[in-house]
Amino acid sequence: MYDVVIIGAGVTGSSVARELSRYQLKVAVLEKEPDVCEGTSKANSGIVHAGFDAVPGSLKAKLNVIGNKRMEALSKQLDFPFRKNGSLIICTEEEGKPTLEKLLKQGVENGVEGLKIISGDEARKMEPALSGDVLYALYAPSGGIVCPFGLTIALAENACVNGVDFFFDSPVKNITKGEAGYLVETPEKTFEAKAVVNAAGVYADVLHHMVSKTPLKIIARRGEYSLYDKQLGKMVDHTIFQLPSKLGKGVLVTPTVHGNLLLGPTAEDIEDKEDTATTAKGLALVQTKAAESVDKMPSGRMMITCFAGLRAHEVNDDFVIKELEDAENFFDVAGIESPGLTCAPAIGEYVAEMVLKKVPAEKKDNFLETREGIKHIADLSFEERKELIKKNPAYAVVVCRCETVTEGEIIDAIRRPLGAKTLDGIKRRTRAGMGRCQAGFCTPKTMELIANEWNMPLEEVVKSGRCSHVL
Repeated sequence: MYDVVIIGAGVTGSSVARELSRYQLKVAVLEKEPDVCEGTSKANSGIVHAGFDAVPGSLKAKLNVIGNKRMEALSKQLDFPFRKNGSLIICTEEEGKPTLEKLLKQGVENGVEGLKIISGDEARKMEPALSGDVLYALYAPSGGIVCPFGLTIALAENACVNGVDFFFDSPVKNITKGEAGYLVETPEKTFEAKAVVNAAGVYADVLHHMVSKTPLKIIARRGEYSLYDKQLGKMVDHTIFQLPSKLGKGVLVTPTVHGNLLLGPTAEDIEDKEDTATTAKGLALVQTKAAESVDKMPSGRMMITCFAGLRAHEVNDDFVIKELEDAENFFDVAGIESPGLTCAPAIGEYVAEMVLKKVPAEKKDNFLETREGIKHIADLSFEERKELIKKNPAYAVVVCRCETVTEGEIIDAIRRPLGAKTLDGIKRRTRAGMGRCQAGFCTPKTMELIANEWNMPLEEVVKSGRCSHVL
């Protein structure tokens, strides 16, 4: 019997799990995929939004500003990459200036600090690559960039070491009311819980309707991205947004915390909640729209990969975070689209507070608030590398040449709490396979290490989950 079962091990579910792990509660996280960060959390812009574009008074507005303020301290506690690089929302026509002024007013009302509208010339002094057509820009110094994998994995690992049980390859098939709470059925096991937190992303409406007759509609909104080589990583320093539309914040141009250049996303509502295919049309649109923000947009030859993610869009355009009126102790955490990644630390606190009102518990005396991430050879000084290799020679054996990832890092990624079991799991924890060759050279050795560490046949090693065998 669990006190709380959380469904979904994305950034939202992992944040809720970490916050609940501060208390003397028995908590489980159920995830349908073989690892954390396999859904919306793995394929997004990695932006820490300032909080000016959410409607004042909405949950998005409230939690965005809180999450933004929490992110830097959290990155130090849990050791994941984050940088406050600031953002610019550009305007290329006089008719667009009132929209910038509206965003400025909203931001001030939401509590965003340091916002100001600047001229196109002032913006180009900050960003020389900016298009000559830019007339005005809204500058938001509190905007930032983060590694979405690093944030999610850090939250989940910290929750795990603080006693939360994670169950992977555990899709929820049915939820029914039990004598003491809820029965949550998966193919392998039925979990009994006093309370359930529904953080299932694009499937949140499906789970909602297992217990409630109230309507909830989640639309899968696909966004396509292009990722460029690190040679272009310094083309811009700030995150460059275009004026938002009813479908989202538009195509952005941004550096990543790892030194690449990222363009995207598109916004397309689709029926299939699993369709993360990229399209020639979508990627061409990304390239065309990005060229409106910056001059001399690089050719596609500098693109090292493309990908698509699905956002969980709720039809009323706000987060749905509440206990259901007709299903006591069942909590929806649904419609968590942009700025959901930014809001995650605040959502975790917000949901934990709601749950604790219904399932009260004392705080732990032994909660471990910090976490040490994987040591990345590429980020260390010569002396630090030398010292690490002296302790463990495996850090001298380079597996991924593009990103300088060593055997020691990959083994650490496997042996850690919630250790990686797939190629993508290794990639998200170490960046092995994320470089120019896109795993063309390092895949065989990485597979060998996974097979050896998990004592499995090589042919059973998969890229990301069921039916993704490499051999």
